[in-house]
Amino acid sequence: MTEALSAADAGKFTASRGAVDLVEDGMRLGLGTGSTASWMVRCLAARVAREDLTLTCVPTSTRTGVLARALGLTVVGLDDAGWLDLTIDGADEFDPALNLIKGGGGAHLQEKIVAAASDRMVVITDPSKDVARLGAFPLPVEVTPFGLATTRKLIGRVLDGAAVGGRDTTVRMAGDTPFVTDEGNHIIDLRLERIDAPQDLADALLRIPGVVETGLFLGMCDTVVIGHPDGRVETRRADGSAPRFAQVDLAEAAMLPVA
Repeated sequence: MTEALSAADAGKFTASRGAVDLVEDGMRLGLGTGSTASWMVRCLAARVAREDLTLTCVPTSTRTGVLARALGLTVVGLDDAGWLDLTIDGADEFDPALNLIKGGGGAHLQEKIVAAASDRMVVITDPSKDVARLGAFPLPVEVTPFGLATTRKLIGRVLDGAAVGGRDTTVRMAGDTPFVTDEGNHIIDLRLERIDAPQDLADALLRIPGVVETGLFLGMCDTVVIGHPDGRVETRRADGSAPRFAQVDLAEAAMLPVA
């Protein structure tokens, strides 16, 4: 079974397995969205069953909630949980300061709300997401359905004066119709190549009336757990301390619960 893991899945499992070791009994947890977060939910469910932990989990999307419930985790809404101890989520890019681009899965609004309501945000990822400067991954911007074309034009005007490398924008599609988020909004993906001033760009985009939220997570993440395909776990902190390394057994992936 271990041999069946692709290099990508081995890295995702490794990061997830390393991150769930940060969970303590009694915690209120935010559960991220995406392929890496799905591995994390499975690792978490296995640890809960193995150690009889009592946890309260808040999912950042409908699909994460469905998976968590199917695996026996206790799932509640954010308002029911109140403040969270820890959120574990994936990312599409992270830079040396642990600033992030998220939203490739279209759940960045809920992800940002949950992360903002947490004492800590831990990101699980693989080495390919490690970048010197954000922007190679398209930046998702969630917008209201009303005035979609107008909002896109206004975003273009902001980009004309922004410190970025590219300025192409596309409405994310699901087949022949615009993709719809859990909140009923649409997403415009910005292909910027590089973002020289992330905070300035985020501030400018959020001043546009039709923009709900961006996929820039700035100053929110304090820890990144990087999973390598050979089972090495690398943990980096935003405080600039030296990275820490550990090792996990890839054979454990075959024993994870499946919904």
